[in-house]
Amino acid sequence: MTRDDDVVRASEIGQYAYCARAWWYARVKGYRPENQAALRRGTARHRHHGRRVAGYDLLRRLALLLLLLAAAAVIAWLLLGGG
Repeated sequence: MTRDDDVVRASEIGQYAYCARAWWYARVKGYRPENQAALRRGTARHRHHGRRVAGYDLLRRLALLLLLLAAAAVIAWLLLGGG
């Protein structure tokens, strides 16, 4: 058993919660699922989704910055006698 074998990852906990026997087959017996192509597609889709979420987070932060700049411009305009 290697040191890495002592680590239980979050995905393994999810797998165990879904099917303890499948987790046991993979973790203890070393069996691998037969649907490797589907697993690769799922991994690629998750990666794509993660990039989209990161992009939306960037847009949200940019929108907040622009909103703060607009508020600061309105306050400056009011303080300088514009209103």
